[in-house]
Amino acid sequence: MGFLKPSAEPETPQQQLILSLLKHPQSSIRTLNHLKSLHVHLLRTGLHQSSFAVGNFASRCAALSLMAYAAQLFDQTLQPNSFVWNTMIRGFQQNYEPRNSVLYFDRMRVRSVSPDRFTFPFVIRACGDLKDLCRGMWVHGQVFKFGVELDVFVGTSLVDFYSGFGDLEVAHHVFDEMPMKDAIAWTVILSGYVNRCGNMGRARELFDTMPVKDLVAWNTMINGYVKVGEVELAKQLFDRAPVRDILMHNTILGGYAKNGEVEVMLQFFREMLDRDLVSWNSVIGGLVRSRRVNEAMRHFHCMQMESVNPNEVTLLSLLSACAQVGALDTGRWLHSYIDRNRLDSNVVIGTALVDMYSKCGDLVSAAYVFDKILDRDVVAWNAIIMGFSTNGQSQNALEFFHRMKNESVRPNDVTILGVLCACVHAGLVDYGRKCFNSMSKELGLEPKLEHYGCLVDLLGRAGLLNEAYEVIQAMPIVPHTGVWGALLGACKIHGNVELAELAIEHLIELDLEDGGYLAIMSNIYANAGRWDDVARVREMMREKRVDKLRGCSSIEINGEIHEFGVEERIHPRTKEIYDKIYEISKRLRLAGHVASTNEVFFDVEEEDKERALHFHSEKMAVAFGLIATDEGTVIRVVKNLRICADCHAAIKLISGIFEREIVVRDRNRFHHFKEGDCSCGDYW
Repeated sequence: MGFLKPSAEPETPQQQLILSLLKHPQSSIRTLNHLKSLHVHLLRTGLHQSSFAVGNFASRCAALSLMAYAAQLFDQTLQPNSFVWNTMIRGFQQNYEPRNSVLYFDRMRVRSVSPDRFTFPFVIRACGDLKDLCRGMWVHGQVFKFGVELDVFVGTSLVDFYSGFGDLEVAHHVFDEMPMKDAIAWTVILSGYVNRCGNMGRARELFDTMPVKDLVAWNTMINGYVKVGEVELAKQLFDRAPVRDILMHNTILGGYAKNGEVEVMLQFFREMLDRDLVSWNSVIGGLVRSRRVNEAMRHFHCMQMESVNPNEVTLLSLLSACAQVGALDTGRWLHSYIDRNRLDSNVVIGTALVDMYSKCGDLVSAAYVFDKILDRDVVAWNAIIMGFSTNGQSQNALEFFHRMKNESVRPNDVTILGVLCACVHAGLVDYGRKCFNSMSKELGLEPKLEHYGCLVDLLGRAGLLNEAYEVIQAMPIVPHTGVWGALLGACKIHGNVELAELAIEHLIELDLEDGGYLAIMSNIYANAGRWDDVARVREMMREKRVDKLRGCSSIEINGEIHEFGVEERIHPRTKEIYDKIYEISKRLRLAGHVASTNEVFFDVEEEDKERALHFHSEKMAVAFGLIATDEGTVIRVVKNLRICADCHAAIKLISGIFEREIVVRDRNRFHHFKEGDCSCGDYW
């Protein structure tokens, strides 16, 4: 809305000079002091009673986010006209004060000043911002009362208002009643179908009938298809678009990244003529989600070479990648970059660093970063508590929990989950029970499935299987696979076949897709000598065409991630790795280690069972670590499954035989092996 013509033009040269200063966009009025000086001149020249001057002054205040000052001058104006009222209403709305916009609209009506087509768009938007549907509908009625329902700006505002509440039926009715529809009106109704209700079919019908499709409309449709996962349809529109901007390119790029189409994403990125920070973040994020950390880091370095500075999103993606695969060296490099750019006190970046160091098993660095974070929020506390918990340092995790409460930071459900995990890893049954019960009684938090899973795990590991089962029976929510899986795991530890059978029945009912739990049941039967039942379970796995999830382990060497599967021979140093494993096997036998083949499928010869154990992915990674790093270097391995009993026993001995500290992060927790012992105390 532009400046309205005043009822009376200024007469004196001084008045004309003041008003030209107010109206000119390049004027020197840029601070509160400038406005105060100008206010003095308005008072001296009598312009403080000119609606033209006051309206323009209010516009200048709005541009500087000084609406309170505008209100002071407005209150001194005896008879402000609609131009002044509209300027105030618009100013409040543009400065995110919708309540004041509505308040001034009410005051305007009380003063018998008639609203016009410039008033209603901002009042309608204010009602939308306030989520006040009833008030907005009343304003809609006032639109008819004052005869401006046919105005394109008013109509477009109403379409946007009803779309915001998801009422596309009314929004479309208003749209149909508009005698004139400009490109903005078409785009607003189109956006309603795309962004408010995801109805891409109806949106496409509208799009195809639009008389003129501007760049915003093309972007709206392409973004809509990407949001609902229809990247190919988005790409088809992209190819048809008469003009393509960087936003459109980034939308397609982000769609490929989100859908995991990494190769297509990289090819599209290479073909882009212009790239901005969003482009680089999309590619890096897509690579991180696909666990292609080495490539993500290479793109990060290329991004810097092209003088594109990373932002918080970039760094969070890369830190997340390091946390995923345990890339401590790369994480440390990123930390030094963050330090050089003085970003480490940022609570979000700081928390990501804590999480990264914790998931790489470096708790000293995690605690150091945590103590440097200013204004630590509950998310930061959760990161450090969960970090120490999963690393087996339960007492330290609980100490951080007590520190958190002493600093008056209110725990949330994630905090309690971290504390319960600490109790599980340390076997702190009484403390865990007390913590679980305090959720609803003291903190007003309702336990979620994950909390019940932890409690069942805690009780089950301690041998309190009946109590664990009673907890499941009393749950107010339907147990998921995590809860029944925890009970099944406990049954395996304590050899309770009866409860295990009950648990596996529920797991099968929950449409189990991978054979991990069935394999556990097979081993439970095998340990009990029930070979017919073992055969039955294995046959069930064949019928369902399920198998255990492929085990893989990764290790970072000199900033490069190396991944291993069971008995894989694809690594360029495979021969050295196999030779090292044979050496390890000999030295383990000399140390008295006997391979535990209980967890290997029963229908394999004993010799083959032992060979399979020798080449488990974590042992392959440890062997590579021994040949690829200097003596005394800590070996850090990340595995996607729970470490098996034989690998656990073997790596304990390896840490003593080769005088190496070995850190293994499996699906559930960390194991810090040193001098023949493990931090878990064989309780995992």
